[in-house]
Amino acid sequence: MSTIAHLITIRNALTSRLQAAAEVVPPAVLRLVMGWEFWESGLEKLHGDNWFADIQGKFPWPFDVIPADLSWALATGFELAGAVMLWLGLGTRLFAFSLMFLTFVATAAVHWPDMWTMWSDLLAGYAISDGGHGNFKLPLLFVVMLLPLIFGGAGKLSLDHLLARGLGAPALRPQADRFAAALTAAVLGLPFLMLIPALGLALLALAAILAIWAGLNRRG
Repeated sequence: MSTIAHLITIRNALTSRLQAAAEVVPPAVLRLVMGWEFWESGLEKLHGDNWFADIQGKFPWPFDVIPADLSWALATGFELAGAVMLWLGLGTRLFAFSLMFLTFVATAAVHWPDMWTMWSDLLAGYAISDGGHGNFKLPLLFVVMLLPLIFGGAGKLSLDHLLARGLGAPALRPQADRFAAALTAAVLGLPFLMLIPALGLALLALAAILAIWAGLNRRG
C-alpha cells in the first residue's frame, strides 16, 4: 500500500468515527446549552415584572397589538417548555424553531438598532454591551446554535431517536432537491418576517417558487 493510500485509510477511519460521534455529542451539547439559556430566561420572566408594556410599540406585527400580559405569558411558556423539550430531545425541531422565532421577535423589539443606514451602523450593534446601536450578538449566536437542531434534529441521545426506533421508522436519507431548498427558504423566511420583513417575504416567495417548480417537474 502506498503512503498516500495509507493516509487516506487512516483519514477515513478517523472521519467515520468522528461522524458517528457527531450524531450524538454536538446536538446533545447544543440542546443542553440552549435549554439552560432559555430556562433561565423563562424563570426570570416567571418571577419578574412584566416590562413588555414599555416596549409594546417595538414588537413586530402581530405582537404589537397583542396585550402585553398575553405576550409575556406566551414568551415565558415557550421558553420554559422549549427548554424542557430541548433537554429531553422531544419534538426538537418544532421547539427549536419556535425558540428561534421567539428570538427573532425579541431581537426586533429589544436588540436590533433603531435605525441603520449602512453596514457599519449595523455592525456597531454586534456587541455584548449596548452602546446605543443595538445588541444583537448574543441572540445571533442563539440562532446559529438553534439552526443545527432545526435542520439536523436532536441526535441519537434523545427521545426523538428512541421513539423513532421504537416505532420502527426507517432511517432517513437526505434528499437534496428543490423541495428541500423550498423548505429551507421557508424556515428562514418566517422568522425574518419579524426582523427584516422585506427579506422574510423574499425568502417565502422563493420558497413558493421552488415548491411550485418542484411540483411541476414531478408531474412532468
